[in-house]
Amino acid sequence: MEKRFVYADNAATTKVSDKAFEAMLPYLKESYGNPSGVYSLGMEASRGVLGARQQVQKAIGAAKVGEIFFTSCGSEADNWAIRGAAKLGERSGKRHIITTAIEHHAVINTCKDLEKNGFEVTYLKPDEQGFITARQVEDAIREDTALVSVMAVNNEIGTIQPIAEIGKVCREKKVLFHTDAVQAIGHIPVDVKAMNVDMLSLSGHKFHAPKGVGALYIKGGTDIAPLIFGGSQERGRRAGTENVPAIAAMGEAITEAVSGIEEKNAAVKALCEPIIDGILSQIPCSRLNGSRENRVSGNLNFSFRGIEGESLLLLLDMHGICASSGSACAVGSSEPSHVLTAIGLEKATAHGSVRLTLNEENTADDAEYILKVLPEAVKELRRRSPLWQRICENEGIEDYTKE
Repeated sequence: MEKRFVYADNAATTKVSDKAFEAMLPYLKESYGNPSGVYSLGMEASRGVLGARQQVQKAIGAAKVGEIFFTSCGSEADNWAIRGAAKLGERSGKRHIITTAIEHHAVINTCKDLEKNGFEVTYLKPDEQGFITARQVEDAIREDTALVSVMAVNNEIGTIQPIAEIGKVCREKKVLFHTDAVQAIGHIPVDVKAMNVDMLSLSGHKFHAPKGVGALYIKGGTDIAPLIFGGSQERGRRAGTENVPAIAAMGEAITEAVSGIEEKNAAVKALCEPIIDGILSQIPCSRLNGSRENRVSGNLNFSFRGIEGESLLLLLDMHGICASSGSACAVGSSEPSHVLTAIGLEKATAHGSVRLTLNEENTADDAEYILKVLPEAVKELRRRSPLWQRICENEGIEDYTKE
């Protein structure tokens, strides 16, 4: 088999698009002024920031350009939303937060830190496909609830949550609602008004902008405190000189990302459906994690009993396939995915998982190559695995690796 290169880790990061790259260049060389400067060079940079702010506003359906605040990344935006809402709630004695057991670490670890400082956090448990219901949220809301934070699309298994329904409940209960939409932009339509959200986080490098830039949407009238103090940038709510080249690039990237979503999803789904069918039919004791129907089209998370996911990633890399075992922020952890264990997988099974995330730049040849390499890689690892042999012996499964 001829070795080829296949990038299948787009949920971790994406390649910068040509338009995004071109948008950066003027602010690296010619219009390099500080956007806070009152001289013409600074004003040129300031116009670049304003243009990108308008592009983000339009892409997510915000009512005003002043509701968009640039950050360094999605994690910063999540921290700002959660800590800001917690501080606001604390003023009126509200020290309860609701989130889910399958959030990104930027949300979960922020909530855990708040627990150390006297806040109580309810972590809603998803069903076996990774879904949270609006009813769960409604039942968990209390008089002292300061914030509900539920991610729009799960970064590991691609589950799409009913954000508009959850947001409606929060509006009726007069509780602030934040959603981490880092994995949603460019994959599902995002409209902050239709979704009933008060705050929304996004990260540029997930949709073909460079790393190091993100944004937080804050609905007008939502009075959360700054996370970073210093100068008066971002209308006094987020200090630090704006990363103008990256911001300009993100403006172009998000405009591209939200254009033609249905067509892009259809193309990506056409690539992924044969992979799902092929993997589940060719590899015994395999499973697709999360819902097959209600997930973003390019997210494929599989578990294979009897192997270690890290070993599988190394073997795939030897064949030129870039994949991951889940969140890129959890690399180096010896613990299995908190998302997979939350939806009911045993630790041993969760350890044997791989996440493939494709996008519109992948091809039918990429999909075909994955289908050739992955089953053989799993078979090779199982051939050497005492755990797989025990599973076969204890459960009466025929060991196909000995054929």
